[in-house]
Amino acid sequence: MGSPFNIIPNSGSADLAGGLDPILHPRPDWLRVKFFNGENYQDLKRLMRGLNLHTVCESARCPNMGECWEHRTATFMILGNICTRACGFCAVPSGKPDGPPDEAEPIRVAEAAERMGLRYAVVTSVNRDDQPDGGASIFARTIEEIRARIPVCKVEVLIPDFRGDWQALEKVIAARPDVLNHNTETVPRLYHQVRKGAVYGRSLELLRRAKTAATERMATKTGLMLGLGETREEVLAAMQDLAAQGTDILTLGQYMQPTRDHLPVERYVHPSEFAEYKVLGERMGFRHVESGPLVRSSYHAFEQEAAAHT
Repeated sequence: MGSPFNIIPNSGSADLAGGLDPILHPRPDWLRVKFFNGENYQDLKRLMRGLNLHTVCESARCPNMGECWEHRTATFMILGNICTRACGFCAVPSGKPDGPPDEAEPIRVAEAAERMGLRYAVVTSVNRDDQPDGGASIFARTIEEIRARIPVCKVEVLIPDFRGDWQALEKVIAARPDVLNHNTETVPRLYHQVRKGAVYGRSLELLRRAKTAATERMATKTGLMLGLGETREEVLAAMQDLAAQGTDILTLGQYMQPTRDHLPVERYVHPSEFAEYKVLGERMGFRHVESGPLVRSSYHAFEQEAAAHT
């Protein structure tokens, strides 16, 4: 197990100089998205606020939120809205949580999933390094509550590393999610500045353990962001590492700086390069690779899971 709970602050904008000047290098056309604000979008917003639920779509400022919400899909974010880590890429608020996780939250998530008519639910969380099991028991109960209300609904979980507490991982796996996702996020060289408090080798071990313990039906999944300063060779090496753990699904997307206090974008990766990584990834043995500028781990998650089982 990793070190005791400790809030790891971000460096602040003073240490984040460099990257592309947004005035000289505006976002290319392939990263411009249409904002949806229709009836479904507003209905989902009312539902989440009414049930006192959080979504990573909002907290992480996902560029696809309008599109996904208009199609009545969203990624639930459990264990509160305060993360005990402050990764350089992430817009989720960080600090010390006000108290323990809300034990009733799994019931409210399941109610929202039922009211949304979901047949595929995605659940992620903040890091809760202040909790003995990192929140694994709440993950397990959320899966169980969704299944109790909607037996036909598949459930994908995007989990933290639990600081290497493998018993916590086993709790989540025992609840039988259809997909277990843990994002690697970046290449090893950039871990210190991108994923404070995380360890590249620990994420690989989590994916390996999950695959070893998985039922035949449970797929494992991970994702990388590109454009943070990694080289092509580093991306391919990381992809090989992830394939070697038996990972079924890989997502690759463009990093976009959520605020000026976060890591800058070093490069906009062209769609043709993403297309090349998809081909190379499938040759490495991934059952499905979702690769494109606007791809996020939960984007079209249902289609990703289905493709991995064809």
